[in-house]
Amino acid sequence: MTWSPPATLSVLLLLLLLGQAPPGRLQSLGTTKLRLVGAGSRPEEGRLEVLHQGQWGTVCDDSFALQEATVACRQLGFEAALTWAHSAKYGPGEGPIWLDNVHCVGTESSLDQCQSNGWGVSDCSHSEDVGVVCHPQRHRGYLSERVSNALGPQGRRLEEVRLKPILARAKRRSPVTEGAVEVRYDGHWRQVCDQGWTRNNSKVVCGMLGFPSETPVEDQYYRKIWNFKMKDPKLRLRSLTEKNSFWIHRVNCLGTEPHVANCQVQVAPARGKRQPACLGGMHAVVSCVAGPRFRPQKAKPGRKKSRAEQEPKVRLRSGAQVGEGRVEVLMNNQWGTVCDHGWNLLSASVLCRQLGFGSAREALFGAQMGQGLGPIHLTEVRCKGHERTLSECPALRGSQNGCQHENDAAVRCNVPNMGFQSQVRLAGGRTPEEGVVEVQVEVNGVQRWGAVCSDHWGLTEAMVTCRQLGLGFANHAIKDTWYWQGTAGAGEVVMSGVRCAGTELALQQCQRHGPVHCSRGPGRFSAGVSCTDSAPDLVMNAQLVQETAYLEDRPLSQLYCAHEENCLSRSADHMDWPYGYRRLLRFSSQIYNLGRADFRPKTGRHSWIWHQCHQHYHSIEVFTHYDLLTLNGSKVAEGHKASFCLEDTNCPTGLQRRYACANFGEQGVTVGCWDTYRHDIDCQWVDITDVGPGDYIFQVVVNPKYEVAESDFSNNMMQCRCKYDGHRVWLHNCHTGDSYRANAELSLEQEQRLRNNLI
Repeated sequence: MTWSPPATLSVLLLLLLLGQAPPGRLQSLGTTKLRLVGAGSRPEEGRLEVLHQGQWGTVCDDSFALQEATVACRQLGFEAALTWAHSAKYGPGEGPIWLDNVHCVGTESSLDQCQSNGWGVSDCSHSEDVGVVCHPQRHRGYLSERVSNALGPQGRRLEEVRLKPILARAKRRSPVTEGAVEVRYDGHWRQVCDQGWTRNNSKVVCGMLGFPSETPVEDQYYRKIWNFKMKDPKLRLRSLTEKNSFWIHRVNCLGTEPHVANCQVQVAPARGKRQPACLGGMHAVVSCVAGPRFRPQKAKPGRKKSRAEQEPKVRLRSGAQVGEGRVEVLMNNQWGTVCDHGWNLLSASVLCRQLGFGSAREALFGAQMGQGLGPIHLTEVRCKGHERTLSECPALRGSQNGCQHENDAAVRCNVPNMGFQSQVRLAGGRTPEEGVVEVQVEVNGVQRWGAVCSDHWGLTEAMVTCRQLGLGFANHAIKDTWYWQGTAGAGEVVMSGVRCAGTELALQQCQRHGPVHCSRGPGRFSAGVSCTDSAPDLVMNAQLVQETAYLEDRPLSQLYCAHEENCLSRSADHMDWPYGYRRLLRFSSQIYNLGRADFRPKTGRHSWIWHQCHQHYHSIEVFTHYDLLTLNGSKVAEGHKASFCLEDTNCPTGLQRRYACANFGEQGVTVGCWDTYRHDIDCQWVDITDVGPGDYIFQVVVNPKYEVAESDFSNNMMQCRCKYDGHRVWLHNCHTGDSYRANAELSLEQEQRLRNNLI
């Protein structure tokens, strides 16, 4: 646009009269929020809109160029801008045109550091709304897309939503799935008027509360209850409903929003405070459907699902809490990850609902839940929000745009409040993350707090406890807690014989004794835990095992140290030492730590064992099992229970090695590093001297006794198909244990039984 002298003078006089600065003096915008919208647009492109005074508005394309688009894209979390679009390419917007003549240098970190005419000062029409196209790659500092609950000016927010049960049957349910919608707005709870209420609104509310779907309610029945209460003079309902502060006037959702605040919300009537906010209406009532994990366990007759229907196609891995983790999908009978390019709350919500949770509260980028293994199946996932499964969303196959596992997508879903967190607590610890475990259970019809017997208490039970407390992973399962003082009056043991599978939401769901029986008694032998928000994750490099396997006939004269450490089959005890040899299946192993914390030994240096033959300390006596199995799972060569020293053999460029076995050094495996055991060192084998020719399964299990906590135990087992003809050996199809398994929730107990041929 050009300014003629008369027009300039007129505008200056008008602005001075209105108290605005003239356009020649460009103003700073202050803190702004941006979004990209437009029909059919992808997350990284669209019409640029700005939030000001609680209302979204557009930006005029006058003077807008690549440097302005770059600043906007960076503020939105993308690495850079590819281009910009003028003349309302993504459709004309509505409402105010907030910004015109925006000028950026290009180095600003946000649009509020650029200059413009000022808020609402524009001579443009919506046919000039500008759009931008950003590079789909998120920048490293942009870690997630979170739900925003901002609504209206002055920073007021729709803080949370709840259902107030009305019917007696609804009050008895846990979680509460049906009731009147209440919204916490600006610090106060309000009810929502049902006028104009839709099932899309119900879907958004249910998603926020952790439920995947909604179901119709009996409106007429609830209307009768409402009318009865309105006529009851003892109740204050009539007087309360006459106040506009009692209501949220109107809500209109599309059904894809992750939060009610993202819908069109009208807190009060537009015509002023004198108009009643809900004249002739009542509170909106919603009925939600809980996901399978959160429903009461009742046997229902019906059609048995086929195997294809039962197999899940998506799963979450390595999350510290229920409903969060790295996203993995099953394609071509193999599990793989999803790239974070284009990953957003819409796609994350589709995934969450498919898994039986509510909508997503956070879509995470940059492998924040650890890096996965195997293929990257999907990238540029483009869900619109109404899809039932992630497979219905448009997406590119494989890592077509340069994705690596450092770009693995993750999610945090909304989950129902089951009330379990209030039924367990820790007492006596130095920090809130450790202490004696105290649980609330029913004893003789009365709810009582008490201790848990430490008989059979292990890492699996500790994992369930920490998850129930919302404290992440278990660091240690403690059986001797004499140094922690429990809560007064809660020292009696009220739970014993606890056996958890590892998938339970609470200790109360684990198997346990009926009548309490604790052989060690209460007090110092009560169970305790230490929790942490991050954990390591060890994974064997299957490809290296497959490439390095070979046979060696090794003379007994060179196996004295190995025999001392029980690295040979039992038949070696009966040989005529030092004459003869043992046939060994040798291979190299490389163990990665793909978690978010260093893998450290369970015990300190004072407990490490010195092995004279090999001249080093062993920090973990049982670190890896090597076994040769028949095709039906029977062991034919029980690989030695290896006890190694732990160290960083190799680390990626830029990452410092922290652990080394030499000179009684600290032992462990740093995040991102790997511990390598070459094929030519002692005990790096399976003794197959007594095994005949045939087809077998070669199996390696890392951390087999769960002595050290990990974020994901399902990938600790590696298996290969093995063919042995009596002279040569071939390993093929080597893969981690869960790479091809459809069952996404195999319990730790089932894992251990599978490894030990008990199924």
